[in-house]
Amino acid sequence: MSKDEILSKVKEAFVSVLEHDNFQLTDETTANDVDGWESVTHMMIISEVEKIFNIKFKLMDLMNMNNVGDLVKTIESEL
Repeated sequence: MSKDEILSKVKEAFVSVLEHDNFQLTDETTANDVDGWESVTHMMIISEVEKIFNIKFKLMDLMNMNNVGDLVKTIESEL
């Protein structure tokens, strides 16, 4: 699966949880850049991403994610 395909599916997870698509996801995107991306919705987004990709993140992976690019890289390593 290409990086663009992964990013597209990640955006689906964000839209599903946040119930809007008024944002752009890039490698540098953080919670500060997306309206509604807070601590509770963050865990919901992670859970949705795990469901979509049929993966389970390790705690250390989650703690080392600082932006969407880190999330995509972690997904790539799990697939």
